[in-house]
Amino acid sequence: MTPDPNAAAPAGASGWGVVGWRERVALPELGLDLLPAKIDTGARTSALHATHIVEFERDGRRWVRFHIPHASGVHARDCVAPLADRRRVKNTGGVPQERHVIETLLVLGRRRWRIEVTLADRAEMRHPLILGRTAIRRHRLLVDPGRSWLWGAPVVSRHRSSLKAAPDRQETTITERTPS
Repeated sequence: MTPDPNAAAPAGASGWGVVGWRERVALPELGLDLLPAKIDTGARTSALHATHIVEFERDGRRWVRFHIPHASGVHARDCVAPLADRRRVKNTGGVPQERHVIETLLVLGRRRWRIEVTLADRAEMRHPLILGRTAIRRHRLLVDPGRSWLWGAPVVSRHRSSLKAAPDRQETTITERTPS
């Protein structure tokens, strides 16, 4: 059975789902329950709009603290997450820049999976989150570039793990390194 390109959720026995070029998603571990995202097959890496990014150490691990500004229906909030990596990524202008990478849970409709997201100042962009090829590649999603908002609001459970700093933990700020 061929997937119905008009289906708002996975269609038929094939398990393929059709997504629009824009969808509403959630990043519940960061407290972001409804976030407009651009599904961008031209981008390898996913990127989340973040400012005031500070790397620090907690309990012997590297973490990152950052601010999600108010935009596109997203309420401003401060977030904390374990640092997965630092990578050189080409920005939308093709200029390489070093970015912090975190791993977090993504929710699209009723589907949920872990993704890596770089943190970047996307103030000049329309969507606070770009979902690149790496985030969608193994999840049987087809992108319909002529449609948007096919999946509706993500289904987020009310129980979420908090990554916020506990007051009794020792934190040491790590000075920013200049990109090489």
